[in-house]
Amino acid sequence: MGIPEGSYENGTRLVQGLILDFEKKNDVRAQKSAWVRALNPSSALDCLIEIWKMFFQQREEEGELILDTQGLKSMVNLRLLQINHANVKGKFKNFPASLKWLQWKNCPLENLPSDYAPSELAVLDLSESAIQRVWGRTSTKVAENLMVMNLRRCYKLVASPDLSSCKSLEKLDFEGCIRLTKIHESLGNVRTLLQLNLNNCRDLVEFPSDVSGLRLLQNLILSNCLNLKELPQDIGSMNSLKELVIDETAISMLPQSLYRLTKLEKLSLNGCKFMKRLPERLGNLISLKVLSLNHSAVEELPGSVGSLSNLEELSLMGCQSVTTIPESIRNLQSLMKFSINGSPIKELPTAIGSLPYLKTLFAGGCHFLSKLPDSIGGLASISELQLDGTSISDLPEQIDGLKMIQKLHLRNCTSLRALPEAIGMILNLTTVDLFGCNITELPESFGSLENLEILILNECKKLHKLPDSTENLKSLCHLLMKKTAVTVLPGNFGNLSSLMILEMEKDPLESPRTQDQSVVLTNSFTKLSLLEELNARAWRISGKIPDDFEKLSSLKFLDLGNNNFSSLPSSLCGLSLLQKLHLPHCEELVSLPPLPPSLEELDASNCFGLETIADVSRLERLTLLNITNCEKVEDIPGIECLKLLKRLYMSCCKACSLTVKRRLSKICLRNIRNLSMPGSKFPDWFSQESVVHFSERKNRTSKAVIVCVVVSLDREIPEKWRYFPAVPDIKAIILDQNIPIFSTSLYLRGIPKIHEDQIHICRYSNITPLVSLLKDGCKIQVRKRDPPVIEGVEVKKSGIHLIFEDDDDYDGNEELLDESEQSVSKKLADFFNSYEEDNQV
Repeated sequence: MGIPEGSYENGTRLVQGLILDFEKKNDVRAQKSAWVRALNPSSALDCLIEIWKMFFQQREEEGELILDTQGLKSMVNLRLLQINHANVKGKFKNFPASLKWLQWKNCPLENLPSDYAPSELAVLDLSESAIQRVWGRTSTKVAENLMVMNLRRCYKLVASPDLSSCKSLEKLDFEGCIRLTKIHESLGNVRTLLQLNLNNCRDLVEFPSDVSGLRLLQNLILSNCLNLKELPQDIGSMNSLKELVIDETAISMLPQSLYRLTKLEKLSLNGCKFMKRLPERLGNLISLKVLSLNHSAVEELPGSVGSLSNLEELSLMGCQSVTTIPESIRNLQSLMKFSINGSPIKELPTAIGSLPYLKTLFAGGCHFLSKLPDSIGGLASISELQLDGTSISDLPEQIDGLKMIQKLHLRNCTSLRALPEAIGMILNLTTVDLFGCNITELPESFGSLENLEILILNECKKLHKLPDSTENLKSLCHLLMKKTAVTVLPGNFGNLSSLMILEMEKDPLESPRTQDQSVVLTNSFTKLSLLEELNARAWRISGKIPDDFEKLSSLKFLDLGNNNFSSLPSSLCGLSLLQKLHLPHCEELVSLPPLPPSLEELDASNCFGLETIADVSRLERLTLLNITNCEKVEDIPGIECLKLLKRLYMSCCKACSLTVKRRLSKICLRNIRNLSMPGSKFPDWFSQESVVHFSERKNRTSKAVIVCVVVSLDREIPEKWRYFPAVPDIKAIILDQNIPIFSTSLYLRGIPKIHEDQIHICRYSNITPLVSLLKDGCKIQVRKRDPPVIEGVEVKKSGIHLIFEDDDDYDGNEELLDESEQSVSKKLADFFNSYEEDNQV
């Protein structure tokens, strides 16, 4: 377009801010229309954009833009310039003298020109750049009005700049400058500095010894300076310091002058492996709110810690040398959070009960802690008490004084045998976690916890009953009681009107089927109208499942595996929200009734007595169907209508194998990712070798890989492997120049009961590494794991088929097409539809 006379000068003078981001060099062409954004737009902006494009040169072969500084010369009012990821051509003196903010992330220069020190510049952001020295080796020029210098993640930076002439610098960020070994001594005289961040400057060994000028510094971050061994002795002169973080440094001692930091609010020494002692005058830090010593070598807290009257958080997690807490802790009247997780502390001081505002006490993993002091009842404000993995054998009756506690964690307290009756007085409890405890029963008072929402009893293997008062837990939403010894639920269990998740699965190998009494679900059970998840695997439920099961109207997940009932109620189809129905190892189950259309997963594997399955054509959302080892099933009517089916497992289903194979349609097979069924043959258009060479095809991307194997087991499988989800020993491997670059175990679900051949088909899409990592010349190989997980697995044959673009995309009628023109799904359907009986020896 033409440029009107005078437009150039008028347009550029109006610009105050210019943002030019080129984050991806390959996207340069796409960004041409969005090069310029002005903070002060004008009527001349369109013209300005066209002019600005003239100042760029594009290297077509490299796909990058070169910014010519000549275009900036006339922008006399420019205040903000953002040129991230750009290369620059021309003299830096063309940068306007009025510039106050320069952001140039990923700057490719080793240093800025020594003669470039704009007097008005307030913010310089060169983060993530290739800068080695900001202004070169000999220059002493620094923009004297500079307020912020950001050099974060400049991985090549080897020297900090001379800051002698800085009169206004407030923030200096060197985070992640991993090659920086020392800080210029002039830093100690920058009287205006407020924030200094040297986090992750791993090679830093020297900090200025004289920091007497840093009287306004508020934040000093030195964490992960792994080689820094000492702080300046006159650190006490930083009398405005509020935050000092020296985590993961080699510092072994805090300077004596530290006590003068009376405004310090946070002191963090996490991971200081050489820090064994704290100064006795630590208590002089009267403003301290946070003291964090996690995983440090500190051996004890000085008695003066009790003088920290404003301390709100004290953390000693993982301090392996701290064995006691001083009684002076009673004076920490502002303390709200106290953490000693993983420390060898043997007992808590009696003074712990004198902390009126303590809200959280974390002592998980204190294996030597065997009891709580009776004074614990004085913690009137505590909301969370964590004692996981301690050796506590009982809780004191005074625990009823914890009126505000909401969460009580006692996971894996294996010495704990019982809870006190007083626990029923803690009415604000919302969560009780007793995972892995050896309690035998819960106190009857437990039913008084009217606000309890989550109760975790998993792995409480000695717990043999729930109290009758359980029915009173009206707020209970989650009851998790996997692998307990409970065999009978309280009679009015259905009164838990808020219950949403009930997990009470047992280990089928530890729970033999022969026992004195089978379990019958009570009629009140169906009153749980808000129940969304029910896992009652291996409860030996027998007899008749209540006909009004449909009253569990919110149910989404139902697992009744390893039980003894012979039928399911017809009302099951009324569960309109049910998504997953798991019934594995229900060996007396004879038939499956019609199921709700909402169902997405049906697992009836190893139901050896199962004979009939109702029509599944209405299960339009079903993605998984597993009937492995259901030898008596003769048909799965409606399976050809399952358009979303992705996983079909039918190993050892010999009675229905041919019928189902002839029902499989192109629509059904289009989405199949895993399929298993009896058979010893697969299509002849699969490669018949265990190794396939991959060759790229012009203008046709690879879309999928189908791996087919015929597997048999040549010996009796031990009982423990019957519950293993899949045959684990067959792998697919990508070889590049005969070097393995990726391998994955084929998911061959279902351990077959009989020793006959089973065919498994696994389809991998192009989002999986088995496809995405393929390149010209690679090989795909199928082979057994050595050594195997299960002895006796035999791969009779294997084959691989590569699917490219357009190989499996056609949705039209293919009956009249030659096989070479048909889609992969159609060819698979024709193969199965014409399958003949295998004559296996």
